[in-house]
Order: sequence, then C-alpha cells, then structure tokens
Amino acid sequence: MRCSDVIGDRIHYKMSKNDKVDSLKIPLVINQIIIKYYKEDKKSSSNYIFLELKTVSHKGSKDIYSRIKSSIKRFNSNLKTISELAEIDKKITNHIARHSFGNIAGGKVSPQMLQKSYRHTHLSTTRISR
Repeated sequence: MRCSDVIGDRIHYKMSKNDKVDSLKIPLVINQIIIKYYKEDKKSSSNYIFLELKTVSHKGSKDIYSRIKSSIKRFNSNLKTISELAEIDKKITNHIARHSFGNIAGGKVSPQMLQKSYRHTHLSTTRISR
C-alpha cells in the first residue's frame, strides 16, 4: 500500500491476481490512527505506508516480491504462535483464515455477499472457495 492509494476515507487498489481495480472504505479509527501514524513516519522518502517496504529497493520488483513474501511468512508465524497460545491444534495461516470466514459465514451470509467480500469476479469461484 502506498500513501497515494489512500484518498479521503478510501483505499484504492488493484488486485495483482486479476488486475481488478477497486476501493474500500477505511474505518475512521484506522484512517485517523493507524494510517496517519505510518504516513507520518519519516524514516524513508518512500511512498509505501508500512515499514516492510519503506527500505526496499524500488528498482526491481524482485526485491518487493521477496520482501512481501518474507512479511507474509512472518505474519503466518505469528498466527501460529497465537494459535498455540489459544490451544488451537490446527494449522492457521492468513489464507486459511480467509477460507474459514467463508465456511463459517456460509449458512448465514448469501453467496453474493461472500462473492463481494472475496472480490471474486464469478460466483462459481466463491462457491468453490467455501
């Protein structure tokens, strides 16, 4: 995410998986506290919001890709630690959490609403994901 992606109370983005452009409303507390905190960080002249990418070389997408992969790995490691502390004996990752949301919500939320939440183009993809 780049500072320039935040316009007013919305974050604008393009999904790399399908090049779909969209925006999400940012809850007020996140915009006023979290985004503002990271935007004001003066450790780098980078336009990236979060620290993981502020120091990455902007000359090659390979560096960015590598940094994102290592951040995801660290995030999933933290999820594993949390799951162990909570005595959950199943593997938990960011990707698994996304699908768990769909499985839990499945009977209570319409497939069309899940499709929108997942940002799937086709409803058939949403039905497979659950």
